[in-house]
Amino acid sequence: MRYRSNNGYGLPMTVRAPYGGGVHGALYHSQSVEAFFTHVPGLKVVIPSTPYDAKGLLRTAIRDDDPVLFFEHKKMYRSVRGDVPDGEYTVPLGRAAIRRQGRQVTLAAYGLMVAYGLEAAERVAAEGIDVEVVDLRSLRPLDRDTLLSSVRKTGKCLVAYEDNRFGGYGAEIAAIVAEEAFDFLDGPVSRIAGPEVPAMPYNHALEDWFMLSPAKIADALRKLAAY
Repeated sequence: MRYRSNNGYGLPMTVRAPYGGGVHGALYHSQSVEAFFTHVPGLKVVIPSTPYDAKGLLRTAIRDDDPVLFFEHKKMYRSVRGDVPDGEYTVPLGRAAIRRQGRQVTLAAYGLMVAYGLEAAERVAAEGIDVEVVDLRSLRPLDRDTLLSSVRKTGKCLVAYEDNRFGGYGAEIAAIVAEEAFDFLDGPVSRIAGPEVPAMPYNHALEDWFMLSPAKIADALRKLAAY
């Protein structure tokens, strides 16, 4: 609307939608669709990882003059808890959050993968691997400064996302890091993501095989840290 009207019209619309697997939704109710929408210039895409951010980002999204896609991971509805103030507050779009300070590896994630990433970081910390966890939370617009500042400090980057690995949003993050922080890297920009199958199975064992987990992320962190 802005593009076709020479900035004469906006489109103040917020769309809330669940996404993600791990809840036995099988092939019909387990998709991660964020990459479809981040591909479109002008659309804003938000994925909170905490209850505090869910409220603050939603208020900001509703008040924005442009369309915002607000995705909520289904498994987080009952698995993640946190304090939410009763009063008025907002969380700005386009700003990432450092959920854990670290010196050796940057883990970039969003949504449920932030919670899994934090657990994985604690596991490998006992082995002497110090991980910084960057919660992207605003996928479009992206906070490049926070992401790149973290990678330039640690020298290594792992991107965790639940979607299929090929063409997923994490591929864009990996490309940005490779292009803009190459001189600071001490290892390959790495990704851990869903497997290359058409959809998530219903069977519990196969669903677990598809889904990322703290254990899988911890293994990827160990591999990158040892490079």
